[in-house]
Amino acid sequence: MRSRGADDRTTRARVRDTAIEVFARDGFSATVRTIADAAGVSPGLVIHHFGSKENLRAECDAHVLRQTREANERGLQNQAGPHAFAAFLQRMDNTAADGPRIVYLIRSLQAGGEMARELLAHLVDDAEATFRGGVEAGTIRPSHDEPARARYMVAMAMGALLVDVVMHPPENWADAGAILQSYMERTVLPATELAVHGVMTDESLLDTVLTYFRGGQQ
Repeated sequence: MRSRGADDRTTRARVRDTAIEVFARDGFSATVRTIADAAGVSPGLVIHHFGSKENLRAECDAHVLRQTREANERGLQNQAGPHAFAAFLQRMDNTAADGPRIVYLIRSLQAGGEMARELLAHLVDDAEATFRGGVEAGTIRPSHDEPARARYMVAMAMGALLVDVVMHPPENWADAGAILQSYMERTVLPATELAVHGVMTDESLLDTVLTYFRGGQQ
């Protein structure tokens, strides 16, 4: 027989996970009552466990960030370069269990604030580690500024995702698989082509930029 404390912890986790699903589906304006109804508990019980909607949101933020770190750490164990990207595509094809977390992240980026900044900082760290691994493996070209490249690539990727959901609003925010699949269909090919072939046919533009930032303005 489980103790009351164990039951309390289980209920708290269940409410938190339900809140993540509701926030992902409805956005952060979702009410405590909506979350309570979805979890099959009373609004009073939600407040009993978390004190306020703001505290519940903070616990959801922390849990989603923790899950994201763990997922990224598993991803970094894969080989850098095209093999790592293939693994990423494979993960995107299997979003049933991970869907609420992914859509919650999109909502958080839209909302801004500390959660969004912490998420982006962590993604930049992971991107830099991936790029450095690819450089060491010979599958990625070295950069003149590895941290800056990582920051820019994360900004490009996340910015493209946010623009895409504005241009193509999801019919159902609860269907993470459909959101990501439609996004990938529109962006993966041009993004990959840009990564592999670039845009310019020579390095004259890069030479001009390097000269400028090294103090030799023209």
